Amino acid sequence: MNLDLPHTRSSAILTALTDARHRSGTAALGMVLTLVVDVDEIDHHDALRAAVAAAREHPCRIVTVIRRAASAPSRLDAEIRVGEESSLAEVIVLRLYGELRNQADSIVLPLLLPDAPVLVWWPGQAPTIPSQSPLGLLAKRRVTDAAAARNPMAVLKARSQDHSPGDTDLAWTRLTPWRTLLAAALDQPFDQIVAAEVGAAKNNPSAELLATWLENQLHVPVERKGTRGPGLTSVQLTTKHGNITISRPDGRLATLERTGQPDRAVALPRRTTEELLAEELRRLDPDDIYNETIRRVFGAGPAPSEVDAGLQTRQSTTARAMRRKPPMPPSKGAPDSVTAGDAEKSPPSAGAAKRSPAKKTARKHATAKKPAAKKARAKQAASKATAKKASPRKKGGT
Repeated sequence: MNLDLPHTRSSAILTALTDARHRSGTAALGMVLTLVVDVDEIDHHDALRAAVAAAREHPCRIVTVIRRAASAPSRLDAEIRVGEESSLAEVIVLRLYGELRNQADSIVLPLLLPDAPVLVWWPGQAPTIPSQSPLGLLAKRRVTDAAAARNPMAVLKARSQDHSPGDTDLAWTRLTPWRTLLAAALDQPFDQIVAAEVGAAKNNPSAELLATWLENQLHVPVERKGTRGPGLTSVQLTTKHGNITISRPDGRLATLERTGQPDRAVALPRRTTEELLAEELRRLDPDDIYNETIRRVFGAGPAPSEVDAGLQTRQSTTARAMRRKPPMPPSKGAPDSVTAGDAEKSPPSAGAAKRSPAKKTARKHATAKKPAAKKARAKQAASKATAKKASPRKKGGT
């Protein structure tokens, strides 16, 4: 059932959606999430077809946002599709004119399923920072596609600098079969890997993500090699005694080659947008492996050796600072100087005696007392001499 609602508002769309659901005989809601598609008029047919196909595996409400002419008067046109053949989705198509182009989040918010996760997908041009865009703030997961941009590598580099958990890209989703096949190839015993090479068409963001993932997991240098495509064409792991190579020149059938073993043919077709979107709908939690890979793409993240070196530098700096730490001031009631007995038990060093204020004070007092002692002894000697002269002497003696 299709309903057209020109010059409408969000409340009228919800009322019409409920009526259409009752008329089509699907009154019970079985939706597991809300999928918001932000797309332009030219590409919305393909994007909507991919979303409806993914909804066969994940029943959801699809809200498509199409921004029309900014110079037109503010207007909201809506289209509702419920109960279509082979579809388990509720489709709402919104066309925003004029100033409403910049208020898509306010219009979409009342149309979200209650207590259900929200995923926003930008099939074409996406915001520079998806997590900070108005629609991105409503979502738990944000899906972009760097391959759809005019300069995929520049877009991928910008996303790596402003990445947030919950962001993902279909360029990474396209690598799932490749990563699975590489992991299966390394399940068998193999020699130490010393280098790797990734071959792909020029400006392929998936190739850069795959090369970064291999560098991060294997800790070996990975060379990027340009080919005629289509997409990813080969991955080669160089070991000490041979190579492990996966080549796919036609985009459909791959060949796994190992030194000393027969070649094996593996089905590795290029997947459609419907399959990629369905995979992203299977898990709505942040992808930790992608988070780590995108932060290190184009050398943005620190290497493990650099992290260890930085840790050692911080530790040595802390140790030097601790060695230069000044002594603690004496507590109240502590003696200013040590006794003679304590000094004999533990004689201080010459440097410590020079730095001790108590020793300096004692030495100054001792120097000041020497002239006074000399004067006192001179007075005693003079008084004794005077007394001796004044006393009478006995004649003859004894």
